[in-house]
Formats: sequence, C-alpha cells, structure tokens
Amino acid sequence: MAATSDSPQQIRLPGPAISQELPMSGPPFARPAPEIIQQLYQVGSATASATLHKMGIRQTFIQGPLPRLPGSKVVGPAVTLQFMPQREDVASGMAQEHVEKVSALWAVFETVQAGDVLVVQAWGDPYTGCMGEMLMTYFKGRGGSGVVVDGCIRDWPRVQEIGVPLWARGFTPNFASQATLFPWAYNVPIACSRVLVLPGDIIIADDDGAVVVPVQLVPQFLEQTLAHEEWEVFSRIKLAEGGSLKKYYPLNEEGWQEYEAWRKNQPS
Repeated sequence: MAATSDSPQQIRLPGPAISQELPMSGPPFARPAPEIIQQLYQVGSATASATLHKMGIRQTFIQGPLPRLPGSKVVGPAVTLQFMPQREDVASGMAQEHVEKVSALWAVFETVQAGDVLVVQAWGDPYTGCMGEMLMTYFKGRGGSGVVVDGCIRDWPRVQEIGVPLWARGFTPNFASQATLFPWAYNVPIACSRVLVLPGDIIIADDDGAVVVPVQLVPQFLEQTLAHEEWEVFSRIKLAEGGSLKKYYPLNEEGWQEYEAWRKNQPS
C-alpha cells in the first residue's frame, strides 16, 4: 500500500556538538611510588575497609563485583572508565566497529601503565559487555594488574585463560554498546557501585572484594593498617593456642602489654 501524505516519516536526528567531543577525559594524574604499592600489598581488603571506616571514610567497599579468579590480589592506582546511558542523537552502538573504536572504551586502554587497576562504572547493567578477550589481552600486554567492573564482561572462557584478576558482577554475550549504555569518558571521577573512585586512588582487591583507598590518605592509612596487621599476627597466634578472646581480640590492656613484649623479641 502506497504511503499517503499522512504517513509518519522517519526523522533523521541531528548530530549535536557534544558527539564530536567524545570521548571525554580527565587530566593526567600521578601514580604512587612502587615502594608505596609494595607496602600496601601487606594490607587485605577487610583491614583496609575497617581502617578507613575508623578514619571517617565510610563508603569504600565496591559491593557487587565478585572475585572471578579465586586467590588473586591486586593493589594499584585506579584508571577509570565511565559508561553512561545511550541517547541516539548523541551516541549509539548501531555501528559497533566504528563507534567503539572512537569511544572512551578504546581510549582508556591507551592510558594504562604497568600496575594500574581499571575500574569501570557500568551501573550494574547485566546486558552490557564492558570489555572482552581482545581488550583484556591488550590490558595484560600493557602491564595492567586487574579490573573491577560494576557490571559484566564478555568472552569469559577466553578471558579466564588470559589470567587477569577480575572483579565483576557477571557475564554476557553482548558487546559494550549493544544494550543501553555507551563508554562515555575515561580517567574522570566515577561512581563504581555507588562508591566514588577518583583517578589515581588506590584499589586493594582480593577474595573479600575491592576497596578504594583515597590516594591523599595513603600515608596515614599505611601507618594505621601496618600496625593493625602486625598485632593481628600476635592475636592469631594466641587464639590458635586457645587464648582468651576477650584478651586477645581486640587486644585489651593486658594483651597489649604481652604483644609489646612479643614484638620486641621478633627478628627485625
């Protein structure tokens, strides 16, 4: 049946100026000295979360992404990737091969340095495959240490073989812009599972999950956590011997005196 003058017509959407500015990126940021990262490797995510809470920083645990390679641990500065909802007059995933290559998804990997942790804001979306085998291969080749995704990835069987430590909500067959999100910006502040992550913040991730350590608090944080980890070694020994829980965890005054005597006798 021929269209009449009253038939709806397909409207061609204009390309706004903002689409020419994508991907958006933040300014360069400094990485901490390798010695600092090495010291932080002595701290588990549980201790990190508890210590930060005592310091007044409450929202640091990235709840949702689960450890996908059990036994893995990573500590490193965050590089960030931000997905945003698609809007077809700005960006959509209809032409994946062209669109994603000029998006923040490709751009962020070019900024990765050895030891970096990629942290992705993906709104917990179960349909968006934020990255897959090829990008994870490239990430490993650049020396990236781990990935934390508030969402899903694709190609899990092959990604698993690559061996990059991963914390993610799950897996999907979809590519990054196939559903309702688009890789918008990189190395900008993000909300990863409702936790603020700034580029350069330190990520400590292990089998308990991923925790964000504000980079400006690292000196005070280290002072607190290394002391905590040390007395917990003593407490663990005493509890394994059947010592009093009230005395040894946490240490009461008598337990603390015993700990100080024990520490003096330890080899330096």
